[in-house]
Amino acid sequence: MKTAIVRHILVKDKELAEQLKKKILDGADFAKIAKQYSTCNSGKRGGELGEVKKGQLVPVIDKLVFTAAEHVLHGPVKSQFGFHLVEIKFRMAF
Repeated sequence: MKTAIVRHILVKDKELAEQLKKKILDGADFAKIAKQYSTCNSGKRGGELGEVKKGQLVPVIDKLVFTAAEHVLHGPVKSQFGFHLVEIKFRMAF
């Protein structure tokens, strides 16, 4: 079974997601940005989704989490909930 440690930021607006991504890439703290801007409940935890299993997330995010590079800030990725910035911290298979 595949699992991953993931954190993300969810916002309604693509432009805002792009601005936040730039701030993070320029050195802003991901957790602080998540707490301030994310509309997901995980924002209160600095965007931490914790350990997720394949199939637990919305399909577009699930696919990203289990195929994209680790330790890279991905997005904005659009889902039915808005625009996500996603970081795959660690992926494991067992």
